[in-house]
Amino acid sequence: MQAGKLPLDMLSNLLGSLEITDPRVVLGPAPGEDAALIDFGDRYLVAKTDPITFATDLIGWYVVQVNANDLAVMGATPRWLMATMLFPEGTTRKAIEDAFAQLSEACDSQGIALIGGHTEITYDLPRPIAVGAMLGEVAKDRVVLSSGAKPGDALILTKGIAIEGTSLLAREAADALRDAGVEHDMIERAREMLFSPGISVAQEAAIACDTIDVHAMHDPTEGGLSTAIAEMAAASGTGGLVDAGAVPILPECEVFCSALGLAPLGLIASGALLAATAPEDAPTLIEALARKGIDAYKIGWVTPENDGLRLRSPEGTVPLPTFERDELARFLSTQVN
Repeated sequence: MQAGKLPLDMLSNLLGSLEITDPRVVLGPAPGEDAALIDFGDRYLVAKTDPITFATDLIGWYVVQVNANDLAVMGATPRWLMATMLFPEGTTRKAIEDAFAQLSEACDSQGIALIGGHTEITYDLPRPIAVGAMLGEVAKDRVVLSSGAKPGDALILTKGIAIEGTSLLAREAADALRDAGVEHDMIERAREMLFSPGISVAQEAAIACDTIDVHAMHDPTEGGLSTAIAEMAAASGTGGLVDAGAVPILPECEVFCSALGLAPLGLIASGALLAATAPEDAPTLIEALARKGIDAYKIGWVTPENDGLRLRSPEGTVPLPTFERDELARFLSTQVN
């Protein structure tokens, strides 16, 4: 199979064969849901694991951000992290020390305790890999699930797309971008988008939970916004209608995708929070986010499942594009092969 996430239908079949008999597991593995929930009496323990294989110069910092995001979109507060760090033979002592410094600083900045893990030099590994297992907690009446989206809900997106994918292209494919005529200054500016506007959605997720009764939240990662909407729809048993003209595509993303022949809707998109809210609550949430300097946009609606997933533009309404693999992974595989 090709690099990237497993196809949603395959993942659904694999997870559907699992049987969890522990009654304390409130939410186990499910397509579209970002973490597991375990009943701890007065609250839920929230558990998530995610790897990092890109931006290896930031691997320690990165593994904290992506795992914390998946807890944040469930309304949870990240508390504890275990990290497995695998380095290729020949990795310098300084590179390992730098990765651990990033890991420690990123945890400290979010009040997360680094409680354990594993580190080794691994045979025949082409690049460093980090895998995080993060635990957090959430009050039972504050938990948010991707499955909570309801027909009629407004779909809200923060910041724009695709922050993560655009920055990773600047970091991993700078030569290809320059060869395609992209200006050096734009590439350098996009490299820093991991930090500004940043790939964390913790702040906007907390604002949403504090401001309205948010029905569902999701973190668009591999496969981009299209896949995130499809995952939320699969989890909630709904459809969706997206207004193409309302989707905020960042200028750097538009330029990079045009230069390299990529689709912005399928590009890994951490940094943008996807939320489903009652339509009357959407303006309140958008205004609350704006007061904190976070742009947010109504990009569409949750619809009945039978309506499917659709994209509306001035030219007409078509099925929402689907992506068998993330556009970043697809592009990078062509550079290797």
